[in-house]
Amino acid sequence: MTCLLIGTVALMFIVGRVNATTLMFDVAAGQEEVKTLNLVVDDHVLIQFTVVGQQSEQVLDFRLTGPDENVLIEFKGAGDAEYRFVCDKDGAYVMHFSNLGLVENKRVFLDYEVDHYVFGMPQMLFLTVVVAVLCVAAVAVFVLMGKPH
Repeated sequence: MTCLLIGTVALMFIVGRVNATTLMFDVAAGQEEVKTLNLVVDDHVLIQFTVVGQQSEQVLDFRLTGPDENVLIEFKGAGDAEYRFVCDKDGAYVMHFSNLGLVENKRVFLDYEVDHYVFGMPQMLFLTVVVAVLCVAAVAVFVLMGKPH
């Protein structure tokens, strides 16, 4: 029984974590870089980025497209940006970092977090409730089986 509890708690911490990612990449002059997020309905997403250039303006164009390739958000000439959204459709969400029309390479520092939700609550909280219910049920079974008839 103790092994089951420890295993469940360990699984909860492994599975329930928020997916946070930090990337650094270059967008060449006249080019576009794309980064893809595979999301499911009710995922809560935070995207933040900062652009660094060497000589001129430290900006580029950014747009986020959804699974049907519709544009969800677009920033023209952005140097720093933050965008939060709740995913309403399963599929690939693509971040486009465009350096078209500019003459120097740009370095992008990208941070994004994906928090998974289950039945309208954060996955971690949901798993904690499930573990608590299982523990109470296990204690109840143990107490009922230990009583003499």
